[in-house]
Amino acid sequence: MLTRTFEFKLKPTTEQASLFEAWLIACRQVYNYALAERKAWVNSRKCAVNACSLSQEYIIPADTKRPNFASQCRSLTQARKDFPELGNVHVHVLQETLKRLEIAFVAMWDRGHGFPRFKSTKRMRSFNFKQMGVNPLQEGKVKLPKIGWVKMRQSRPIPEGFELKQVRIVRRVSGWYAMLVLKLEVDVPNPMPHGEPLGIDLGLEKFLATSTGKLIARPKFFVSLQSKLKSLQKKMSRKKKGSSNWKKAGFKVAKLHEHISNTRKDFHYKTAGLIASEAGMVFAEDLNLKAMSRGMLRKHTLDAGFGQFLNILEFVCWKQGVYFNRVDPNLSSQTCPKCQTLTGKKELSERVHSCPTCGYTTDRDVAAAQVIEQRGVVAVGRTVQVC
Repeated sequence: MLTRTFEFKLKPTTEQASLFEAWLIACRQVYNYALAERKAWVNSRKCAVNACSLSQEYIIPADTKRPNFASQCRSLTQARKDFPELGNVHVHVLQETLKRLEIAFVAMWDRGHGFPRFKSTKRMRSFNFKQMGVNPLQEGKVKLPKIGWVKMRQSRPIPEGFELKQVRIVRRVSGWYAMLVLKLEVDVPNPMPHGEPLGIDLGLEKFLATSTGKLIARPKFFVSLQSKLKSLQKKMSRKKKGSSNWKKAGFKVAKLHEHISNTRKDFHYKTAGLIASEAGMVFAEDLNLKAMSRGMLRKHTLDAGFGQFLNILEFVCWKQGVYFNRVDPNLSSQTCPKCQTLTGKKELSERVHSCPTCGYTTDRDVAAAQVIEQRGVVAVGRTVQVC
């Protein structure tokens, strides 16, 4: 099964945009009510039985089962009859909202995420159609259940043979967008190791260094616009909260944030395409991004967006038939790529690798990228080429 997601900007009418807003409000109400129901059940069973009267009493009968996705979907059926604003929303949209809450609880139990939080108006920005009707796509428009045909700015054609399975409607500061999930019944094998290898090293001095000696500078997406963002936020803080001018100022802040995000993603895609076109195998560091985002240079690390870039690079390599793998980054900057000797820890100000054993000299980041390439080649069972 081959799955692709295409994103297009919608051009809804005023009535359709109002309907989107009303559906988001209904989804937020369902999400918050379901979360409150689960939270009440948890709170009623927190304390020991012999200490209930000291801390809190049971607010739910002891034999009541824990609310889950299935039970809350059954309750949703009656709620749609009692509340017309819920009945006007497609039932699958509300069910997908409950599934989103279930996924949040599973992430809390399995991956150590925090307890799910209630959604404010700004935090509920999308809803999902999990089933589409017959022939829901035409040139420049998409047919949404209970809404009808909505125009969209189709920037590229839909590939032949793909079937539209799901649509997610997303609200952003620049407008409404549709995420089209397309599927094709075909098995696509993952690329096998072939061709010339290429190692890459990510950093803050240079965004990327390749084992062939190419260095790519790091654009400072957020840092370069930080002063402008600070000025806009200061103007917003001086407005009366909830007023029309306060909302206009908030719109400008959100628009600048979206511009920063778009420029970063555009740079990542262009850089990934450049890397994937130069080799048959690409090897990158398996970085501990969570630890890096908490370090002294966390602002610059988050601004660079290494996690997003590696995910994009992996997708672009798969799309172009290039083998991609992540390797162990430990001691990559302390190892000589020519003689494999440990040269010791380098200070951040030391930007040149000079091996005291064999005399090999090159840029520090390039040397680390060459070590990454050698480790990747060994991992796939090839012969290492010494620099």
